[in-house]
Amino acid sequence: MHDIVIIGAGPAGLTAAIYARRAGKSVLVLEKETFGGQITYSPKVENYPGFCELSGSELGEKLVEQALSFGAEIELDIALAITDHGSYKTVKAEYADYPARAVIIAAGSRHRQLGLPRENELIGNGVSYCALCDGAFMKGKEVAVIGGGNTALQDAVLLSEICSKVTIIQNLATCTGEQALVDKLKAKKNVSFIFNTIVDELVGDDELTAIMLENTVTNTRERFSVNGIFVAIGQVPENAPFKDVCTLSEQGYIEAAEDTFTPTPGVFAAGDCRTKNIRQVVTATGDGASASLAACRYVDSLQ
Repeated sequence: MHDIVIIGAGPAGLTAAIYARRAGKSVLVLEKETFGGQITYSPKVENYPGFCELSGSELGEKLVEQALSFGAEIELDIALAITDHGSYKTVKAEYADYPARAVIIAAGSRHRQLGLPRENELIGNGVSYCALCDGAFMKGKEVAVIGGGNTALQDAVLLSEICSKVTIIQNLATCTGEQALVDKLKAKKNVSFIFNTIVDELVGDDELTAIMLENTVTNTRERFSVNGIFVAIGQVPENAPFKDVCTLSEQGYIEAAEDTFTPTPGVFAAGDCRTKNIRQVVTATGDGASASLAACRYVDSLQ
């Protein structure tokens, strides 16, 4: 039995592992897909303290290397459920069951994609899901924001200060975000709106050069030249396996405050999988530290 099992090997989970090992606890990290988490898909990271610039994959590798250097164990397995036995928990996974005195859920969330061919190939080469992360790379260029909710509108406001032209493409007849944001954007000369329209094709070889738009009312298609697109159609948390030990919000996020506590003693939630206002790599690592210290205190209380 491990002292702590951590579900997810992204920045939150790996930070939690580092803190727990420094506290002398035995730690197992379970990851179902990519060691380092979603940040590994970012071609360039410039807002992580201590590094002027590095790729997301480099940051992920450094976090994994550091966790391993402190003695954390990392396994490739998919967590399917958590069972609470009181003094210990069992993480049921695809290949094995893992007992632990405490569990930290750091499963993250993923950006909802358009679901188009070559979308993954063009990430970092014209396709982005984070204006705050990648907007600076489009300085002076023409971009499109896909979506009409608050996140899309806030992204458009940010990009309007950086890019020469910003076009908001919404599949509905109106934006669903706050009217104050809509009014602010309508007052900007370099911002325009296209409604009742979806993106149904990405154009470009090594880099995105255009998108094909389909009007859902007229069923007509047109080519729209653009240097980059910022997809803001929501995020998808993957917390369904943990609903028996956590409370999930309507959007599927684990309801946990900055103390990372869940309703189940000994189960904690950290990073993008929990309810929070800002989902950035630095807030994920902060969550990981908080969850780890809380889990260590819980494990100590059992002795």
